[in-house]
Amino acid sequence: AWWVGENFSTDVWRMCVTNTTTCTAITDQFNDYPSVQAVQATMILSTIFCCVAFLVFILQLFRLKQGERFVLTSIIQLLSCLCVMIAASIYTDRHEELHKSNEYNIEVSQGQYGYSFILAWIAFAFTLISGVMYLVLRKRK
Repeated sequence: AWWVGENFSTDVWRMCVTNTTTCTAITDQFNDYPSVQAVQATMILSTIFCCVAFLVFILQLFRLKQGERFVLTSIIQLLSCLCVMIAASIYTDRHEELHKSNEYNIEVSQGQYGYSFILAWIAFAFTLISGVMYLVLRKRK
């Protein structure tokens, strides 16, 4: 949940009411939906870049000569970091507008950031550290 309250939780895909099975998909009928789409797209891109970075690392592990750096892996990992930062920044900036839609069944403007939002910022920090570590890392025997 990127945004939580007493009786609801909402993320970038849907809003759910606590103690019921009622969930509403976030669609283009919601206020500031393009911002939600930007967050969704950049988080998906981040996941793709992270997976590609891992595969490139494995390939470079067997292809690079001794003493060379994992520069390509680092660049891809830093792109993943950038995508996470963009998504979390957009959500941070636009969260008030995102939660003022009349399409919600309940009042969601009175809430706080949820665990997934905090996890996104932690992911930003760790992918940044990972990208820098790949840049410094050298292949050894």
